[in-house]
Amino acid sequence: MTVHSLPSWLVWQQRPFPDANLLLLPGRHAAMVDSGFVGHAPETAAWVMARTRRLDLVVNTHWHSDHVGGNALLQSLGAGIVASVVDADALQRRDAGCCVSEYLDQPVPQYSVDRRVSDGQVLRLGEADWEVIRTPGHTPGHLALWQPEERLLVVGDALSDYDVGWVNLALDGVEASRTALESLERLADLSARVLLPSHGPLPEDAGAALAAAIRRAQRLVDDPAGAVWYGARRVFAYALMIRGGIPVDDVETYLLDRDWLLDGARLLNCDADDFAGDLVAAMLRAGSVVHRDGRLHAAAEHTPVTSESIDVPLPRAWPAVAHHQ
Repeated sequence: MTVHSLPSWLVWQQRPFPDANLLLLPGRHAAMVDSGFVGHAPETAAWVMARTRRLDLVVNTHWHSDHVGGNALLQSLGAGIVASVVDADALQRRDAGCCVSEYLDQPVPQYSVDRRVSDGQVLRLGEADWEVIRTPGHTPGHLALWQPEERLLVVGDALSDYDVGWVNLALDGVEASRTALESLERLADLSARVLLPSHGPLPEDAGAALAAAIRRAQRLVDDPAGAVWYGARRVFAYALMIRGGIPVDDVETYLLDRDWLLDGARLLNCDADDFAGDLVAAMLRAGSVVHRDGRLHAAAEHTPVTSESIDVPLPRAWPAVAHHQ
């Protein structure tokens, strides 16, 4: 499957980390799915406005920083934010867990949800109707979008052509892996023609990609310790990406200050110091992180961000806002 197989009323762009891919649906009800990382919010907004005179909606598949980072800017330009009921309710509480921003040490600028959506609701996006499909697992509020006429399936972080979304067993419980697997099985039942993932290219074969994702998700169910390691590697690599690396001498201190690292050590029944050291050593052996210029860097392709662009208040410091329906 290639980008050229997409309908003409849809604009899609693959982007490297720390951003999510862009999906724009121009038309009478102009909308986009997710908004990328805050460090590239101006570039995201410029890309959108170059392709549509206005943007009515931003639909978030879930509230992680690489999916909602452009929300605030696009909302200030007139777009309404659409999110799952689960994410909208938690966002309204403005607690320390909002967007998992503080827990993961990933910046998210303040935004509010204008419309809450539930499983089975239909949204008019661009020139087509899309059905909301609840797909918890990667996060409790994760959702997918299904366009039945063209058999297009927006999968968010449920899967990509090379991976499945990591699961947070510490915050979401040991059943999170099973929940993610069940969501993938539900998506497979739709027999999509094209999968639109948030990361990586369009899978060439939608059915094969879903089948592979189901096998990967089953491994997370069967191996909870492996699921903890998988999540830790993903979160730490992302931290290195958005910070331009971390000085080698500061890596241990950084990790031991992170709640996700401490929770991982608890779930693995090991000392946090040992887990931090083993994590770095394992990622160095795998080539997923590298030493360069006295810093530890993520090896995966990613676009740099400035330190100023990620200097935003934590969600617990956001002022309360009126609840939107």
